[in-house]
Amino acid sequence: MTQPLNIAIAGANGRMGKMLVEAVCRHPHTRLSGALEHSGSPALGQDAGHAVGLNTGIVISSDTDAVLAASDVLIDFTRPDVSAGLIARCAERGVKMIIGTTGFDEAGKTAIARAAEQTAIVFAANYSVGVNLTFHLLDTVARVLNEGYDIEIIEAHHRHKIDAPSGTALRMGEVIAHALGRDLKDCAVYGREGQTGARDERTIGFATVRGGDIVGDHTALFAADGERVEITHKASSRMTFAAGAVRAAVWLQHHPRGLFDMQDVLGLKP
Repeated sequence: MTQPLNIAIAGANGRMGKMLVEAVCRHPHTRLSGALEHSGSPALGQDAGHAVGLNTGIVISSDTDAVLAASDVLIDFTRPDVSAGLIARCAERGVKMIIGTTGFDEAGKTAIARAAEQTAIVFAANYSVGVNLTFHLLDTVARVLNEGYDIEIIEAHHRHKIDAPSGTALRMGEVIAHALGRDLKDCAVYGREGQTGARDERTIGFATVRGGDIVGDHTALFAADGERVEITHKASSRMTFAAGAVRAAVWLQHHPRGLFDMQDVLGLKP
């Protein structure tokens, strides 16, 4: 690579945004080209690296057009309503995107797929390399433990997370359901209360914990008579997600358009 890849961060003053700014600045082949926040943010005008002890020379701005004009890739870990506008503008301008926002409805996912016809997008529930290896392992585990095992997914996050179950937990469920020849929409159980009756063996259950500053814990439990198999990933720092997102951005520069995920980035697809 002769020239650094110009990467902008949406939600640059948020918890993930700060980590993304640091990850971009510390990567040897990337350059911070812009930092976006909403028009009422108290961080507007500050150096984007102020919160992490870096002097980037890039001030946090609400001018989306100016930031996109200077950027090759936008990394977006915001909210679905914010992401929707950014996706449309990136598609119009041919700016590539790394989307880590979770909680999209079907219309939002359709909009991402349509935008990928005009530009290149990596859209993933989780950008941790370890989590994506876990997805890969779960496919194998589910195909082997395909009879006689009850499947539950347990996830825990900090008190500020606004969607549940997490996008990562849902993706774990999708991977397992696909391996078993099921549709998660038909077999997921998101809560139990009262006289629920005996467990349906074809269901995939989800349990959600919210509290404190938990970065992200995910466990897929396969329980049979006499044994349990648990596949667990625990994150202790958001930097693992930020580093993975920057890795995806560097990978994406070789693709003019199309919709990808971290399994593509890591070469884990058959």
